[in-house]
Amino acid sequence: MNFPATRMRRLRRTEALRSLVRETHLHPAALIQPLFLCPGVGIRREIASMPGVFNLSLDEAVKEAEAAASLGLGGLLLFGLPAEKDDQATGAWSSEGIVQQALRAFKSNRKLDPLALIADVCLCEYTTHGHCGVVSHDHAATTHSHEASYEIQNDPTLTLLAKTAVSLAAAGADIVAPSDMMDGRVEAIRQALDAAQLDQTPILSYAAKFASAFYGPFREAANSAPQFGDRRTYQMDGANLREALREIDQDIAESADMILMKPAMPYLDVIRAARDRYDIPLGAYQVSGEYAMLQAAFARGWLSPDRTILESLLSIRRAGADFIVTYFAQQAAKLIT
Repeated sequence: MNFPATRMRRLRRTEALRSLVRETHLHPAALIQPLFLCPGVGIRREIASMPGVFNLSLDEAVKEAEAAASLGLGGLLLFGLPAEKDDQATGAWSSEGIVQQALRAFKSNRKLDPLALIADVCLCEYTTHGHCGVVSHDHAATTHSHEASYEIQNDPTLTLLAKTAVSLAAAGADIVAPSDMMDGRVEAIRQALDAAQLDQTPILSYAAKFASAFYGPFREAANSAPQFGDRRTYQMDGANLREALREIDQDIAESADMILMKPAMPYLDVIRAARDRYDIPLGAYQVSGEYAMLQAAFARGWLSPDRTILESLLSIRRAGADFIVTYFAQQAAKLIT
């Protein structure tokens, strides 16, 4: 049937009709809020490039977590800012690390029971050099490429990542989420968790994490910018979709329970391709740069905050994400309800 008998606008006339036939839905339980944890008391320090996002001391983080739980969010993704850094990322795997302390405090708070506590597993926030792995230097290198004068050592890094995952799971993490992009990290973490009798702890692998310009504000938030070079030798080339699917294949083969795509909006095609290919639970991270550019537009009155936030999240859900890590989590939950 063609126009005029077929009129697509009939089902758009009222909000009740639009809601009835809506294909993609947002709900608070599918939203994950990142938290940046720092030492101290009474600290709620706004991140300049991320308005409304803060570095939080443990007491303030508990308040933020309780607010997230009251809004029905699905969980929290925890990052730590250690008091001290070293080349072995000791703060990442120490039982007294800032995230480990937070996990124990959160687990003792019954108000937070509805939240899944996801602990990021990476070393960049905890190393003096800001890279996600163990660094070796070739001081004799005379090439013009500074990249040739150092190497991120893959296999020695796996030992530290596995130690970190075990420490976080033992402290109470419901899920550990390796974001380093070292080869073989999922298998190393799975073996270490099982050996530590933490076999029920699932792994959410950042299976396709691209070397993106959209991470800039996060590096301010987590104080994790590389002190030399960049991360393009281990994070993915943004031009490569097929390679992203190979990365996911490998992580699933190594026993990843869930996968996470990062960034989200610049890589919606990757999310869609992964959703079409895999039945495994799939999330996407609306990263700091995505948040920051929208906030900049809101501040100038160029975009309507409420509609834009929901539309951006709907685009990620429509592409195929089951859950979304977003700095808009609490604001979006209020809009949805």
